[in-house]
Amino acid sequence: MKKIGLILLLFSFLSICVGKKKITPDIISEKVKYDSDDPAIWVNKIKPSKSIVFGTDKDSDGAIYAFDLEGNIIPEKSIYNLKKPNNIDIAYNVKISDDLKTDILVVTERERKKIRIFAIPSMAPLDNGGLPVFENEHEGYRQPMGIALYTSSIDNSVYIIVSRKKGPASGYLFQYKLVQDEGALSLKLVRKFGEFSKEQEIEAVAVDNELGFIYYSDENYGIRKYFAEPDMGNEELYCFGKNIFEHDIEGIAIVKYKGGKGYLVVSNQQNQSFSVFSRKENKFIKEIYLETKDTDGCDAVSVPLNDTFNTGIFVAMNNSRNFYFYNLEKLGLPSNIKDQ
Repeated sequence: MKKIGLILLLFSFLSICVGKKKITPDIISEKVKYDSDDPAIWVNKIKPSKSIVFGTDKDSDGAIYAFDLEGNIIPEKSIYNLKKPNNIDIAYNVKISDDLKTDILVVTERERKKIRIFAIPSMAPLDNGGLPVFENEHEGYRQPMGIALYTSSIDNSVYIIVSRKKGPASGYLFQYKLVQDEGALSLKLVRKFGEFSKEQEIEAVAVDNELGFIYYSDENYGIRKYFAEPDMGNEELYCFGKNIFEHDIEGIAIVKYKGGKGYLVVSNQQNQSFSVFSRKENKFIKEIYLETKDTDGCDAVSVPLNDTFNTGIFVAMNNSRNFYFYNLEKLGLPSNIKDQ
């Protein structure tokens, strides 16, 4: 009996180990100078192999580093001398003037209480040096952190959703409309929304453009869901993941497949894992374990880029001042998921 008990114990131990086997990255990026934080992937639609992974280096002497798909820093596409750049996002084919459209990168510059906007791939600034956010708020409530872009399917208006380091229990996030401003861009505040548990902070924000939803991580509470169209109201639609996360709920990546299929992949930071939810119903599916540690931000695209990332790419921040790149299929997220 003792022998059988030992065999069962060993089998149980092996099952746990196999279940938590960590997935190795295909590429590890070069290190940033201070503190890697949040990635955003720009797909070069003309030549996908020349796509760029951008990642923030969060410091008072911070930067946005541009990486090629081999993880090498591209100095001429990187942006330096930023005051604690926090989170970044990307939008495509944005109208800057009557005769100019371009892809854009936006970033929160926390210590200056502004957001910055740059054209991709030229990296030319489009914001006259920075656009203030959370104006007329209490001084302690003005430092921007999370950011996400939404392009309306109604009229192609582009909106920027911004969270902050500290904020009130209601109206924690601001949503701005991007407005043309003599060859540059400015902001028009359209709404204040978003509940907050007051348990920690709200950093990660993500937008599902096609389905029209905003998600954000109320870090010690749950993932909150709202309509992205400002005219559709400020009522919370759903809050999920409350009993799944070890502690901090961090970065949110949306893996998109045709027909609204796909997944939300959310960093379960203290568990050293990622929690996976269905894209439509937001049902918990499974936990996956990657060889990243203490991940804050993550991002994903589900289109082929090159031979290494022939099914798409998942990028996660790692606490060794770098970013890990994974071929998307390694995460085991099939495009034919039935439970949406």
